[in-house]
Amino acid sequence: MAHEKNHDYHILNPSIWPLTGAVGAFFMLFGAVLWMSPNVENNQPYMFIIGFIAVLYTMFAWWSEVVVEGQGEIDHTPVVRIGLRYGFILFIMSEVMFFAAWFWSFFKHALYSMHTYYGTEYTLPDIHVVDPFHLPLINTLVLLLSGCAVTWAHHALVHGTGTEQERKDVSTGLGIAVVLGIIFTILQGYEYRELILHDDWTFGGNIFYSNFFMATGFHGFHVIIGTIFLAVCWYRVARGHFTAEKHVGFEAAAWYWHFVDVVWLFLFVAVYIWGQGA
Repeated sequence: MAHEKNHDYHILNPSIWPLTGAVGAFFMLFGAVLWMSPNVENNQPYMFIIGFIAVLYTMFAWWSEVVVEGQGEIDHTPVVRIGLRYGFILFIMSEVMFFAAWFWSFFKHALYSMHTYYGTEYTLPDIHVVDPFHLPLINTLVLLLSGCAVTWAHHALVHGTGTEQERKDVSTGLGIAVVLGIIFTILQGYEYRELILHDDWTFGGNIFYSNFFMATGFHGFHVIIGTIFLAVCWYRVARGHFTAEKHVGFEAAAWYWHFVDVVWLFLFVAVYIWGQGA
């Protein structure tokens, strides 16, 4: 039975997902502490895995409900869509501050080091320098090209008239971006393998190594999340979920991917070029 409302807001029905998400997150955090604690006998990752699966299932189920709500004409009004955009902008701002912490650590220890002194002179750690204009540059181009593909798809969706060719352009642009995101992850995995096995880079070996792996590793994790985000949007485009007026999910994925691109540019310049004295 259809219902009508006299306001622009979406009043949510009672939901179990906030509770399952909170419980799953608690199990994941507590399990991770037990797993990594050196003082716990037979520390195993089982509790962490259980919590992680619970969080993933909650995300899938909850966002599936949001997608269904967005397909109707009642729940996601223009005011609600603005709220969703503002919420995602705040999320990206929190991600900016997350990476700002790693850049802060990197620049602080690079400019004002307070460890490993010999006499009165600070000695830089003996590292095997990576040529930033080989594999790192290729990865940079791959990620920038994927951002161009997302922009092409976004433009075709926003400024299109809904023709078959325009829908094909949206799908093709997203498909290219997803493939390039996968290529980036594979190349970064290859880079890590070479650094660890052949150049003796070790996490915790010194502050530079630790900052390098934490900053680039978390960025790689965000690339994986963004690739999944874009793949979901590609699937939704095939199902006809987006229109030129209603495409908040697509917009969020595009913003997230461009944020990932910008962070990588800063990492490439700061860590690969400036940080290693190239």
